[in-house]
Amino acid sequence: MFRRREPVPFAFVAEAERYRSNITPPPRERASRSQLAGRVLVGLTVTTGLVGALLFGMPSLQPGAQSPQHAQQSEASNGR
Repeated sequence: MFRRREPVPFAFVAEAERYRSNITPPPRERASRSQLAGRVLVGLTVTTGLVGALLFGMPSLQPGAQSPQHAQQSEASNGR
């Protein structure tokens, strides 16, 4: 970053890049047991849903998974 060549009337403006606060933020509150249990349940629900969708979707992704007995035919192909 370039330095300004003209004098700056206020010292805090010139030293703004180097400013650090001496005030520390308060420590974070620890999550309660019910909050932790809720987070775990939400995580398990999402993971179970993704795994279930993958398991139920795998047969449709395999080539040749459709048997010839269940092939769809239109009524027009029956010679009507």
